[in-house]
Amino acid sequence: MINLRIPLYLASASPRRHEILLQMGVAHTVLDVPSPPGEDEPRLAGEHPADYVRRTAREKALRAIAWVAQQALPPQPILAADTTVFLGDDILGKPADAADAQRMLKRLSGTTHNVHTAVVLAWDGQLDEKVSMTEVRMKPLSDAEIAAYCATGEPMGKAGAYGIQGHAALFIEHISGSYSGVMGLPIFETGLLLQQLAVQYIAPGH
Repeated sequence: MINLRIPLYLASASPRRHEILLQMGVAHTVLDVPSPPGEDEPRLAGEHPADYVRRTAREKALRAIAWVAQQALPPQPILAADTTVFLGDDILGKPADAADAQRMLKRLSGTTHNVHTAVVLAWDGQLDEKVSMTEVRMKPLSDAEIAAYCATGEPMGKAGAYGIQGHAALFIEHISGSYSGVMGLPIFETGLLLQQLAVQYIAPGH
């Protein structure tokens, strides 16, 4: 349990991130921040996947800061996160449709890929961040397994077209790193940020 004395804003509509914060005992309110127009989180030319996920998480935090001010909401710490699945130098984002999800899963089948989740905590004019880095090995998947999984609808809205906490757990041979980070919010790294916040900013008299 982390006692912040004031609640957080979670700048994410992800039910998994919401559930993880509840698991951690952190009081929070989910912010419904409108997405920016255009392509969803486009990658900059030549941008390394690890740099991409840090940048997109910071941008989410900055959009949330602007939204809180625009809506005249009470000032509270803001937690934002972004999760990226990458295979080699290719980023596998959220699938556009079932066919796209099948394409991604065929690429991940029988490989070891990387999942990075960047967490950003914004408060008092500061942005603090931590990054979780995990290697995930997926077993070879048959076309029938991929089709059946995509038929569940679970791949939609998930980076890399799979949810490790759902049916896709059957596909995961091994992970090296953070299970909660692959879900979308690494508990250890998030806990470090919140403990730092409790000590530095929410101390009595601040």
